[in-house]
Amino acid sequence: MITSKELREKWIKFYEERGHVNIGAVSLIGDGTTGVMFNVAGMQPLMPYLLGKKHPKGTRLCNVQGCVRTVDIDSVGDATHFTFFEMMGNWSLGDYFKKEKTKWSLELLTEVFGFDKDKICSTVFEGNESAPRDEETAELLKGLGIKPENIFYLDKSNNWWELEGTVGTPCGPDNEWFYPRHDNKCCPTCDVNCDCGRYVEIGNDVYMQYKKLEGGKYAELDNKNVDTGFGLDRLLLFLNGLTDGYKTDLFDGAVKYLEQVSGKSYDNDLKAQKAIRIIADHTRTAVMLIGDVNGITPSNTGAGYILRRLLRRAIRYCRDLEINSNEMTAVAKIFIEKVYDSAYPLLLEKEEYIVSEIEKEIKKFETALGAGMKEFDKCITGMERKNAFMSAKDPAYVPETTISGKQAFRLYDTFGFPLELTVELAEEKGLTVDTAGFDEAFKAHQELSKAQAAAAKGGLTERNEITARYHTATHIMLAGLRKMFGTGTEQKGSNINEERMRFDFNLDHKMTEEELKTLEAFVNKAIADEIEITCTELPYNKAVAEGAYGVFTATSEDQPVTVYTIGDVDKQICGGPHAKNTKELGTFKIMKEESSSSGVRRIKAVLK
Repeated sequence: MITSKELREKWIKFYEERGHVNIGAVSLIGDGTTGVMFNVAGMQPLMPYLLGKKHPKGTRLCNVQGCVRTVDIDSVGDATHFTFFEMMGNWSLGDYFKKEKTKWSLELLTEVFGFDKDKICSTVFEGNESAPRDEETAELLKGLGIKPENIFYLDKSNNWWELEGTVGTPCGPDNEWFYPRHDNKCCPTCDVNCDCGRYVEIGNDVYMQYKKLEGGKYAELDNKNVDTGFGLDRLLLFLNGLTDGYKTDLFDGAVKYLEQVSGKSYDNDLKAQKAIRIIADHTRTAVMLIGDVNGITPSNTGAGYILRRLLRRAIRYCRDLEINSNEMTAVAKIFIEKVYDSAYPLLLEKEEYIVSEIEKEIKKFETALGAGMKEFDKCITGMERKNAFMSAKDPAYVPETTISGKQAFRLYDTFGFPLELTVELAEEKGLTVDTAGFDEAFKAHQELSKAQAAAAKGGLTERNEITARYHTATHIMLAGLRKMFGTGTEQKGSNINEERMRFDFNLDHKMTEEELKTLEAFVNKAIADEIEITCTELPYNKAVAEGAYGVFTATSEDQPVTVYTIGDVDKQICGGPHAKNTKELGTFKIMKEESSSSGVRRIKAVLK
């Protein structure tokens, strides 16, 4: 059996032997430059270089990058979907192209990993009015021994990559690789186009050979790129002869533990199987997001909202499995201590903090569930009373049997009730739920959350002059904390609105009154000194050499970063926004200092 660790090592070794440099991985959390909350693909951090910028480590690159993708969260529970996954990638930046890449991909699959060449299937771009059919890739595949009947021509939606809404950017066809999970055809024509789930995509090679022009046209690029992404989780599945991704070493420990504490069989109880998969997957993703170098915590906005949704969905399925939701912390420890201890050593360093945050969310949701059950009962009681009254008044009255979408969303938004829990409870009472109405309410909420997330860079719930001043105050305050407690003091979370700032930082004790007064005086002196705040763009290595710091992970040493300098008080890598001069801040007043979690303190303060 090949382990996940061995697979990571084999991937890197294969491409290093072919002149590639391992550039390592970056944070899972979007830094605001890519337009997404999380890194959703291995190529996401490399976008500037795929768009033409020269990479400091050369033209041949490779890595294994953690990713988080939640658009298909409802699919988690089957055998092959995960919210956290790892992408094994390699890139050619204007170097080699289709001939070398098709050869290497097939060589890796067959000679290194032992795939049966006769079972490998591949899809290529079928062509349209803007770009020709990718016969070049198809012929190369045939020449390498891929059966012609295993090569499929698909449309732009399946085999083409480009940045929507842009002009002048690289784009092109891709070549996707598929392999059957088993040999049992659902019908005589069962192939990669079939919905039966027999074939699963294990990777793809994108050939960026065109430049987008106005009017949907394309022109050939002089320097062509290759962007390769293979899913570690799915490849691990096939290499071990499995059809269930939750039976690899990534999940084996978590699955066995959940079987043990629930007394249920993963293989013989389909309801338990789905619950175990969801609890294991969502707990793993929560561990990764909280334990990330730019780690987040559950909240009601932006990325924190997604994390909260994952944790609460896992807690809800603990109910199906009939276990105490606190067992999720033991599952978290399995991932931290036994699965990702060598690949993600930061998780071990942050283990106590990660577990504490999960425990806090479990406690909050369990409390909310109690309140939500009362609210649910009120909905039912109200409906029953109305039906009784109307039936007595009008014998022809048809009793209501549907919980409105508005009520269902209130249970979800206010009390944290997942829709499926409301549906399940309603079914127990012979009722239905207006899920379409719920979807409408949820969509409206999502639009609001997206707007908030776009504004939440730097912890701001909205971006204006007042919140910019508060953001500047957090910089000065952190500088004061680092001066008092050492440069190991770091930001662990921030939330700012027009009325106050909330700032989390690591500290091993409750701050004394004297320490709070010292910190407050430090910030107010910086304000009184009327310091001009400057903004410059520097290569990352130069910024660090000049003393800049911040919650940021660069993709290369010379990656451009924005640095805000407040005289000799503070120099941080940050996306802004900030005040122009500290005098704009007014007077800084600490309102409260308290524990946020184990080893993390929280300060709430205002500007007057």
